[in-house]
Amino acid sequence: MIQQLLGFLSYYIPELMCVVLMTTLLMAEAAVKEEHGSRDKIYTYALAVLALTLIPLFQNLSKPPVIIFHNAVTIDAFSTMIKIIMVLGTMGSIFLSRSSKDIYTNLKSEFAIMAVGVLIGGMLLASANNMLTLYLGIETLSILSYVMSSLKRDEATSAEAGMKYALYGGLTAGVMLYGISHLYGVLGTIQFSEMIGGLGSLEGTNMMIVMVSFLLFFAGIGYKISCFPFHMWSPDVYQGAPIPVTSFFSIVPKLGGLAALVRVSMVFFNHETIISVSWIGLMLVISAMTMTVGNVTAIGQTSVKRMLAFSSIGHIGMMILGVVVLNDVGVRAILFYGIVYMFMTLIAFYITSHLSDMYGTDSIDVFKGLIYKHPLMAIIMASVLFSLAGMPPFSGFIAKFNIFSVIIEKKYYGIALVAAVNSVIALYYYMKLAKTMIFGEMKSDEKVAGFTTANQAVIVALFIPVVFLGIFWEKVMIMSGNAAIFIK
Repeated sequence: MIQQLLGFLSYYIPELMCVVLMTTLLMAEAAVKEEHGSRDKIYTYALAVLALTLIPLFQNLSKPPVIIFHNAVTIDAFSTMIKIIMVLGTMGSIFLSRSSKDIYTNLKSEFAIMAVGVLIGGMLLASANNMLTLYLGIETLSILSYVMSSLKRDEATSAEAGMKYALYGGLTAGVMLYGISHLYGVLGTIQFSEMIGGLGSLEGTNMMIVMVSFLLFFAGIGYKISCFPFHMWSPDVYQGAPIPVTSFFSIVPKLGGLAALVRVSMVFFNHETIISVSWIGLMLVISAMTMTVGNVTAIGQTSVKRMLAFSSIGHIGMMILGVVVLNDVGVRAILFYGIVYMFMTLIAFYITSHLSDMYGTDSIDVFKGLIYKHPLMAIIMASVLFSLAGMPPFSGFIAKFNIFSVIIEKKYYGIALVAAVNSVIALYYYMKLAKTMIFGEMKSDEKVAGFTTANQAVIVALFIPVVFLGIFWEKVMIMSGNAAIFIK
C-alpha cells in the first residue's frame, strides 16, 4: 500500500512542490523584515520554485496516463499541458506584481501566496476524475480569488469587486453542488468512469433529472470561465482588482475551468445520446452568446482593463468551440489557443500596468502617442492587439485558424460564421487602441518610469513566442499531439 502511494506521489510532484512553496511562503512572510530586503528574496524564491515545478511537469508529458488516489485524479498529457500554461501564467503575474504600484507594498507577498494557492486549485481542477475532486478544485481556486480581487482594500471599487465575486461565486457553487447531488442521487456514484455506465441505461424521468442536473453543474464551471450568462461579474472585478490580479484571473482560473469543461464534455458526452446532443447544442449557444456579448460590449469601453475583460470573455467563447467537436483535434486546438492567449494577455497587462502606474489610470487616453515615447513598446502592443484579433502572421491567427478548422470539419457552418463576424468586431476595438498609440497626440514627452531596460526585456521575451508560434506552430501542435483526454 505504501509503495503504491509513493508511486502515485511520483506523478503528483508538481502539486506537492506548489503546496510546499505556499507553506514556506507563509512562514517567510511572517518573518519578513523590510530593512533587509527580505521581500525581494521571497519573490525570487517563489519564481525559482515555480520554474522548478516545470521540470516534473515536462517529465509527466512523456509518461503514460494514469489514474491515482482511488480514481480521484487523472494525470494525462492534457492536464499536464494545462498545468504548464497555468504555472507560466502564475510566474508572469507574480513577476508583474513585483514592480506594480497597483498592489500595496505590504501586500505583495500575500499576492504571491494566494496566487500559488489558486494555482494548486487550478491544477487539481485540471486533473479531476470525480465530482468531489472537481468541486474541491473549484472551491480551492475560488475562495482565494475572492480575497485577491479586493487587495486594494482602501478603494471602494476593489472592495466592491471582492464582494461581487464572492456573492456570485457562492451562489454558483451552491447551484453546482445541488446539481452534483442530483447526479449522485440518480447514478449512485461520483466517479466519472462509473457515471458513464449509468448514463447509458437512463430513461424517462431520470433522463430529464440528469439533463437538468448537468445544466446546474455547468453553472459552477461557467462562472469560473466567465462565459454567458455567468460573465456579469467579470468586468467589475477586472476593473476593481489590481492589474497583476486581473492578469492572473485572465489566465489561471479561466484555463482551469476550461480544462474541467473539456474533460467533462469528453468523458460524458462523446457518444450519440439525447444528453450529448443537448449538451453540444447548449455549448454552441453559449459559445455564440459569449463571443457576441464579450466583443460587442468591449467596443464602447474607455478603460483598457475593462476592455480586456470583455475581450477575454470573447476569447473564452472562441475556445469553447474546441469543446463542441468532442475529439482530440479540438483538444489540441484549445491547448494551442491557451498557450498563445497566455503570452498575449501577459504582454497586454504588462504594458497597461506600467502606463497605469505612471498616470494613475488605465484609461485609453494614457496610450496616446506611445509610439513617440517608447516606440518598441508601442510596436509590441500593436502587434499583440493584431494577434488578439487573429491577424496573420501572428500566433493569434493560427490559434483561431485551428478552431475554425475543427468546427468547419464538423460542418458547424452557422457558428463558424458567428465566430468570423465576432473576429471582425474584435478587430475594430483592438485597432481603436492601436490607433490611439500611433496617431494620438501625446500630452507630454515624459518617459514612462516602468519601462526600464529590464522590464522592456521581459516584455520582448514574452513577445517572441507570439511571433514564432505563428511561424513554427506545427512543432507545438506535434508536441501536444498526444495530449488526449484519458478516459477510464
